[in-house]
Amino acid sequence: MNYWLLKSEPNVFSIDDLKKQPQKTDHWDGVRNYQARNFMKEMKKGDLAFFYHSNCDEPGIVGLMTVTKEAYPDHTAWDKKSQYYDPKSTKETPRWYMVNVTYKKTFSRNISLKELKLKKDLEDLPLIRKGNRLSIMPVSKKSWESILSLVKKN
Repeated sequence: MNYWLLKSEPNVFSIDDLKKQPQKTDHWDGVRNYQARNFMKEMKKGDLAFFYHSNCDEPGIVGLMTVTKEAYPDHTAWDKKSQYYDPKSTKETPRWYMVNVTYKKTFSRNISLKELKLKKDLEDLPLIRKGNRLSIMPVSKKSWESILSLVKKN
């Protein structure tokens, strides 16, 4: 099993929005960065992911979700009315992909970026490195467990 962190702006799509979906499942679309897309293509059904709220008053990890469908072409890239439209992506040669995720849990509190940066054993977490703006990133098992210990503390 692999572990991931997926970012979304809560005013666009929040963990509560995911929880409200039928079967608490939705596709994770709109990724338009090649490295993040490649990470998405590595995801396997059953992998776990942190849901991270970004670009808000207090960015942080707010819950958990499970990958329930592996990468498949992102149809929003073909929709001219979508903000994610990309004329270079076609059904024959898709450029962008998405996965399905299912809500698992909302944490009792936000594990803030500030708090994560203070934790000494998270040095391998890409999120806390300066300049890392990826919306999808891998999380090592060590970092995964360290972050979960923060949730259990409170």
